[in-house]
Amino acid sequence: MDRNVARLRSRLEGFGVSLRPHLKTAKSIEVARRVMTSNEGPATVSTLREAEFFAAAGVKDIIYAVGIAPAKLPKIAELRRTGCDLAIVLDTVEQARAVADFSREAGMAIPALIEIDCDGHRSGVLPRDRQRLVDIAAALTDGAELRGVLTHAGASYGARGVEELRRAAEEERQAVVDAATILREAGHECPVVSIGSTPTAHHAQNLDGVTEVRAGVFVFFDLVMAGIGICDIDDIAVSVLGTVIGHQEEKGWILIDAGWMAMSRDRGTAKQDVDQGYGLVCDIEGKPYGDLILADANQEHGIIAVREGSDAKLPDLKIGDRVRILPNHACATGAQHSSYHVVRGGSDAVEAEWPRFGGW
Repeated sequence: MDRNVARLRSRLEGFGVSLRPHLKTAKSIEVARRVMTSNEGPATVSTLREAEFFAAAGVKDIIYAVGIAPAKLPKIAELRRTGCDLAIVLDTVEQARAVADFSREAGMAIPALIEIDCDGHRSGVLPRDRQRLVDIAAALTDGAELRGVLTHAGASYGARGVEELRRAAEEERQAVVDAATILREAGHECPVVSIGSTPTAHHAQNLDGVTEVRAGVFVFFDLVMAGIGICDIDDIAVSVLGTVIGHQEEKGWILIDAGWMAMSRDRGTAKQDVDQGYGLVCDIEGKPYGDLILADANQEHGIIAVREGSDAKLPDLKIGDRVRILPNHACATGAQHSSYHVVRGGSDAVEAEWPRFGGW
């Protein structure tokens, strides 16, 4: 984990932009303190529960990076009154009017960023939709504050190869720079130009015009990131410890006590060139067995088998032996657990236990 954090920090320092890590992956104060540039932030969250949790721990610079619903504005105001500079995200005139109206009633100018659609992946305003951008800004600044523009290159998760990833990164950058230019030409200040995804953060060649980068899963990485080519298997910093509880030799199965309740149901690698099932199986030190995956999972039972088409052999694992399962999606797997047991390198000696939280 330390190596992963240092890698991205070093890369972004070369571009002169700041890192605003997305804390939704770890949902842990102990991890956050090792990822943020200071204990006060900056940081990104995806739920108000996260914002509340991290604000209570002293994080004062937060973007809630999910489109705002008007019913959530009282909680936003409550958190801002504690001294947390909590900014929100929106992409419609309707939202902007609701935020401006609430800001006037509450006696505070709530800061908001306009979300930009850089790749058709999800939500946001098209970067060259001048009229919509200006209309949102005008509605917002009638009582609230325009903090800037923000985008997320979610389609980069489907990119393959260095050139596709670099192209996704440049499209992401260009989209917010274009949108910021339109807003400034219309007379609006646009101090924050925010981009962010782990794949593009590691492949951007030019960050001119960008002020900050948001990324989250880079802290731990996972099999989806390895499948895209963002990291190596050895970079994955989170695993689930499982214990052998049975064998079905005639089926080529080893049973463990970690099913989808431990790993999550995320099957993100199923669409990639290498399908890792529910996770890649490693020995207790974290070294992968050859072509051994968690091929299937029930609620509490995991089924270990050799990857289909491989001539690898099942390892000689006895009842009670332990294995480590690397996850498809670190965020989803982490969400199944209440804490991280911290080990160093290939050691299985637990140095610390870091609490994490969940819920909304």
